[in-house]
Amino acid sequence: MTGLRNALEIGGLIITTDNSGGIGQKREDLVAVPDRMTARFAARVCLLEQWAADAEPEAVLLHNFSGEASWEPYCEGIRDVFDEIGKPIPPISGSSETNMALRQSALAVTFIGRKTDGSPTDSGDWFTYGTPLSGNAVLEQSEEIASLAKLNEARRQQLTGRIWPAGSGGLLAELQQAAPGAVPVDTPVDLYTSAGPATAVLLQIPAARQQAAHRHFGTQLRFLAPG
Repeated sequence: MTGLRNALEIGGLIITTDNSGGIGQKREDLVAVPDRMTARFAARVCLLEQWAADAEPEAVLLHNFSGEASWEPYCEGIRDVFDEIGKPIPPISGSSETNMALRQSALAVTFIGRKTDGSPTDSGDWFTYGTPLSGNAVLEQSEEIASLAKLNEARRQQLTGRIWPAGSGGLLAELQQAAPGAVPVDTPVDLYTSAGPATAVLLQIPAARQQAAHRHFGTQLRFLAPG
């Protein structure tokens, strides 16, 4: 089994983080969306990185560079992630930049978690779930985004082994990191385009659980490479 994806482990704690710049409600932002949505997608990445490390978050740090008025919408976006998976939100702390007014929105979200008692299996074939999307496509094709609720339920039912979120490097780059030497099959999924805020993930699923996984995830679950 390979090491952590983008997480840091210190004394049994797992620390994951994601940031966002130029996305929000300021006039010079490159992508115009509510602050609440910006924070939700940043928190989504942090949560998936926790799951990739077989951890569950216990605390959240919010670094807000968009102004005091953005603090509560950012907190609401983080809460949305935990509402989606049906779990109480951990305590949130952090700070806001109130001395300098920036022209574009910016924030960072950090989750501090702890490894679970179990250990996910590192055997099985690799699949993709969700569609790689970035920028405005995240808003326009939201129905194609990998569902956190479905992923959380799959974890609860032990349908999956490893979960590996995809980022700006694309699915193929993630597969090479998660499973060096794995050779992808022909697939309709774009393996090179950015998956933005982890709109697609890699799943390693043992053979005995693949039929149930297909029933659970539906047509968005696609075979990628043998394990």
